[in-house]
Amino acid sequence: MVNAKIVETDNEYQDAIFIRRKVFVEEQDVPIHLELDEHDQNAIHFVAYDDEIPFGAGRIRTAEPNVGKIERVCILPEYRGKKLGNLMMQCMEDYAHSNGYHKLKLNSQSHAVPFYEKRSYSITSPEFLEAGIPHRAMEKLFS
Repeated sequence: MVNAKIVETDNEYQDAIFIRRKVFVEEQDVPIHLELDEHDQNAIHFVAYDDEIPFGAGRIRTAEPNVGKIERVCILPEYRGKKLGNLMMQCMEDYAHSNGYHKLKLNSQSHAVPFYEKRSYSITSPEFLEAGIPHRAMEKLFS
């Protein structure tokens, strides 16, 4: 069974970190000190599983009152193209909406902008580099 959830145990947290290391550090060459940062301590982490096998991760932190920042969303390569990023995002957005966030912000890798646009995120910045990768800032308002 495939599902995404809020991290509740140390093992689930380690699974989320494992996915982030595989995708960002190993696949995309993001330096580990940039990938694992000071925000990990205060963020709400999420992990996605295929039965017991972790395949996705992400986190939300409060950027300002009633505004959440979605970060570190990733899916292992072998699980991409199966709409599982939507599962991950829906879980994170449901959490944000039920916890009083009125707006979500994120920095999308430029190639992923269309994915977020389909989820009603709007571009709010010109392209910029983050960890050497082209990004665009985006946001979504909840009604």
